[in-house]
Amino acid sequence: MADVQPSTAFAAAARERRRRRPDWPGSYDTRVRLVAIGVAAGIFSAFFGVGGGIVAVPLLVLAAHFPERAATATSLLAIAITASAGVVVFALRGEVEVGYAALVGLPAAVGALIGTSLQQRIHTTTLIYGFAALLTGVGIWLLTS
Repeated sequence: MADVQPSTAFAAAARERRRRRPDWPGSYDTRVRLVAIGVAAGIFSAFFGVGGGIVAVPLLVLAAHFPERAATATSLLAIAITASAGVVVFALRGEVEVGYAALVGLPAAVGALIGTSLQQRIHTTTLIYGFAALLTGVGIWLLTS
């Protein structure tokens, strides 16, 4: 594959992503599932303080049939929207500590860039098993603490 031009490889990868991407706006059933996933992720986030991605990514893969990487990316944007709404409400109440948020948020943004770069290099099956192991580990930790 060394003789393939980078632009050709990029175009082929883009065509593959479009082929596997769920159709937008999709069927009525798909839209209902996506709304239900959003509601479930929001409820779990609010009740348990867990990231919506812990709920949203598995549901996007299992219930909405998203490819794993598309589910991760979609979940990240959904979390950004949710977080933006939450910060507005807390800011109106004067409860946002901007300095502390920057101390957490800026390194988290760097970590997200690094994580995204690494995720693109890992086989999808490895990502699935790794995520399952993470959820299992967190569940065991919560049960034993």
